[in-house]
Amino acid sequence: MADDANGYFPSPAELLPHVVRTQSGLALVRTTHARGIWQRILSTGGVWQSATLLGPRRMEPPFAYHRAFGRIFDLLPNARRLLAIGGGGFAFPKLVAERHPAVVTDVVEIDPAVIKLARRWFYLDEACELQRRGGGQLNVICADGRRALDGAEPSSYDAIVLDAFVRDRPVRSLATLEAFQAAHRALAPHGVLLANVVPDENDPGNGFLRSVGAGLAAVFAHVSITLVTDRQNVGENYIVFSSDAALDLPDAIPFDDGFPGDALRDEARG
Repeated sequence: MADDANGYFPSPAELLPHVVRTQSGLALVRTTHARGIWQRILSTGGVWQSATLLGPRRMEPPFAYHRAFGRIFDLLPNARRLLAIGGGGFAFPKLVAERHPAVVTDVVEIDPAVIKLARRWFYLDEACELQRRGGGQLNVICADGRRALDGAEPSSYDAIVLDAFVRDRPVRSLATLEAFQAAHRALAPHGVLLANVVPDENDPGNGFLRSVGAGLAAVFAHVSITLVTDRQNVGENYIVFSSDAALDLPDAIPFDDGFPGDALRDEARG
């Protein structure tokens, strides 16, 4: 069985599953063949975290929501400095490396084990070299994402992507009013913040999404919500865009003033 698109066939070693101990538990790296394409999946606790295609298309994200992150460049064609919080399989940074090689991307991933597996099985080092050859840079930073936001220099990024999860749970400290204020300070004027929110079957009222919307609306002049549906096994994702500049997103979901809930706040530190 070979890849219908380019004739690629993985080696026997590539087909073997691998188990890696990470901060959030055991992670499984496995190679699958679906719809004529070979891909490698990273999952923890049975939840898909990231993936990569194999062969010539290995820099192309297989998941629709990762590809949707690339709309940053539709909104900001001249974006040159990005911050991505949440590395995983580094799917979006790889897309940037291939399609926007002159960009400097800082990627913050809290777990050194995840960075190590991304280098070994998800072509991270190749993406770093591709970015370097194009005149840009892909910087891998092992750190807490919220601390990275709080410590960022003012107006240092054109765009920020928040995509950090522990298994299927979003990192709460990156979804509070104070986190969004820190992101706003780190963005250049008219910069764009993008947050990935996964629907939760235990939250039928979309309370988390409504809280994220409330926090962002309190900080940014414009907030738009889009929905990305994937044919893969990852379901749906809400991609929330925020900026002080108007957002040209024709597929944005209309919502009224009653939709945003209560903004999340940092927990009191005793």
